[in-house]
Amino acid sequence: MREELITSGRMNLNIDPVLHIWHWQIPVYLFLGGLAAGLLFFAAYYTIIGKEKKFTTAVKFAPVLAPVAIILGLIALLLDLKHPAYFWQLYTTVHLESPMSWGAWVLMFIMPISMLWVASYFKEIFPKFDINQNIVGKMLKKVIVKNDNKEGANWDWKFEIIRKFEINFIKNRKPVAWVMLILAVILGVYTGILLSAFNARPLWNSSILGPLFLTSGLSTAAATIMWMSDNHEEKRTFSKIDLMLIVIELFLITHLFMGFLAGSEAKVQAAQYFLGGEFTVTFWINVVIIGLIVPAILETLELLKFKLPVMVPAAMILWGGMIFRFIMVEAGQVTRFLY
Repeated sequence: MREELITSGRMNLNIDPVLHIWHWQIPVYLFLGGLAAGLLFFAAYYTIIGKEKKFTTAVKFAPVLAPVAIILGLIALLLDLKHPAYFWQLYTTVHLESPMSWGAWVLMFIMPISMLWVASYFKEIFPKFDINQNIVGKMLKKVIVKNDNKEGANWDWKFEIIRKFEINFIKNRKPVAWVMLILAVILGVYTGILLSAFNARPLWNSSILGPLFLTSGLSTAAATIMWMSDNHEEKRTFSKIDLMLIVIELFLITHLFMGFLAGSEAKVQAAQYFLGGEFTVTFWINVVIIGLIVPAILETLELLKFKLPVMVPAAMILWGGMIFRFIMVEAGQVTRFLY
């Protein structure tokens, strides 16, 4: 008979704390939240500095995607909740030390502001809105105007209270832009702090995640605006902005891993998942190479007057931003402190 002395049960699967409760819904929520934050940040910033007429895509058209992204992100979040019918309980109290409380309240404020921002530009975005073919059009009235001998359709709100509210909102766009800019920054940082608040997960337990997720969200927003714009100067401006953001993002990623490798054994092991471990190929190819380095090279060539389709680097940045969040959420649940 063979005798064996068992001194530890650590080799058993999941004997150490392992988290597998967050699936695809959370990274989708984080990606869309970061994208919305970036879009609203640029819209607010260029309004504050008085360049809304120069960067019309950033200020008027791209923000249309922001409330859509927030709604889709919240739907993904609701799908992840164990008891979605009780989500409203987040709004019965305020916990300043809780990132989830911050996120819930910021989303509650930024959502209506983003919708009102888009609505204030609705007449400029849709100058020939056809009320006869739209349900929303039942609340509108049609006014035919002539300008420079060119006939076009224009419209106004049917109810006087809506008209007055729109006029007041437009008059106070700059103060609203300041509020929106602050909320956008908080939302962008929150998408990273939501993870870093989990002290029991070495990969997430880093103060760099907040700035890193904010930078990534701004980069995906800049890429989206660059893709949507048909103004050459606006495209070049956001290409320069995105190039700067990519450099910052690479800097933060480098220091993230430097901090891990200089930390405790648990943090070193967390870094090893990306430095030869199971997430190495996925992270470095999809996030760093496809999502950052190659777009940076293509944008540099574009700035040097080489003709390249702008959709290529923009799509690569969006892809890299999405995969980055999937990897961080998945890998963070695998890492743990050893006791």
